[in-house]
Amino acid sequence: MDQPPYVPLDEVDLVDLDRFTGPEAWGMLDTLRKEAPVFWQRETDGGHGFWAVTKHADICEVDKDPDTYTSTNFVNLEEVEPELQEARRSILEMDGLRHRALRKLISREFSRPNLMKNYEALLRDITRTTLDAALAKGEFDFVTDVSADFPIQVLARLLDVPQEKTGQLIDWGNEIIGFSDPEHAKILISDAESEQYKHLPFRSPVSQEVFDYGRELAADRKGGDGTDLVSQLVNKIPEDGQAMSASEYDSYFLLLVVAGNETTRHTITHSMLALLEHPEQLAKLQADPSLIPDAVEEFLRWASPVYHFRRTATRDVELHGQQIKEGDKVVMWFASGNRDEDVFDNPYDFDVTRRNIDHVTFGKGSPHLCMGNNLARMEIRLMFEELIPRLKTIELNGEVRRVRSNFVNGIKTLPVKVTTND
Repeated sequence: MDQPPYVPLDEVDLVDLDRFTGPEAWGMLDTLRKEAPVFWQRETDGGHGFWAVTKHADICEVDKDPDTYTSTNFVNLEEVEPELQEARRSILEMDGLRHRALRKLISREFSRPNLMKNYEALLRDITRTTLDAALAKGEFDFVTDVSADFPIQVLARLLDVPQEKTGQLIDWGNEIIGFSDPEHAKILISDAESEQYKHLPFRSPVSQEVFDYGRELAADRKGGDGTDLVSQLVNKIPEDGQAMSASEYDSYFLLLVVAGNETTRHTITHSMLALLEHPEQLAKLQADPSLIPDAVEEFLRWASPVYHFRRTATRDVELHGQQIKEGDKVVMWFASGNRDEDVFDNPYDFDVTRRNIDHVTFGKGSPHLCMGNNLARMEIRLMFEELIPRLKTIELNGEVRRVRSNFVNGIKTLPVKVTTND
């Protein structure tokens, strides 16, 4: 990606989803960082508007202060009606002791390096299986055959669901996360028809299908001695002593299905595209694969698979010279923070030898730091450690198409043609 074209401040519109299918979105974020780091964005879909926070330092300030900027009023731009909030609440929309108690049910699986090492051999085998099938084709869609297949195979193992279910898990994730892309979602969040599904996450009827499947798994494993994530959720009591409610379980399971797949998938895809567009960087990794573990942090900065997350001000507060009122939506644009010139030299240079990469891809120091960040790092590392030495040549072989969304920074298709060293 070259430096994106300049967008005048009076033309910035972060709710125009069509502007997120190309480089214009990055141009808008560049303008905001330089000219209006905390910017009031009007909404045209009935929303009350929001403050767009685009500088790295301000994003960190918001993310680290849940007392002032709460998650309990939901973390997407949608304004969920008060009477529906409890039914739709996941751990993403909690703060405080309950959030910590539910998070700790399974966070141990992903937070301790010695436990993560136990997964490495299994994940490497899954990586090789995915790559064996894809590379044998010579020409394939990297999204379908590699970056979507691999994380979902890992997730299926962690949830202990049959391999034949992985295609369904991918489809569910596509439709839920792609709630604003007509190619993914049958009912868009902006459609009047979505009103009848407003009690479900992302106003998506598919969310109910995920709930139903999660309930089947829970009923089968309740009272058992399994070690998979579902068994842990249904058989462990949170540290606050309050058993998980049915709606808390539903939301937790859906979050694992979606977040456990989509962000890693898009990071792997963006990273591969960046290596295709910067062949000199690919050549460095081919010449010295020991660079790959550190390059993962540049992959994460570059990819920025989630554009933003929202908080809500609990009191009147000043941020970067702007007066924010209690109840205002405050939106952290993580993707913008990852291109902040004050933090990253030449931020539009993709550099696999870049060091000390203080990206905000997983959040920054808050209780809501992405629970699966260590697993994601391992998956990305293993993918490129296994893929790059096998590549003799790789080139684009068709159109790169992006998800129409200002929430997920996703790529739908990445056709490639490869020859291998095998």
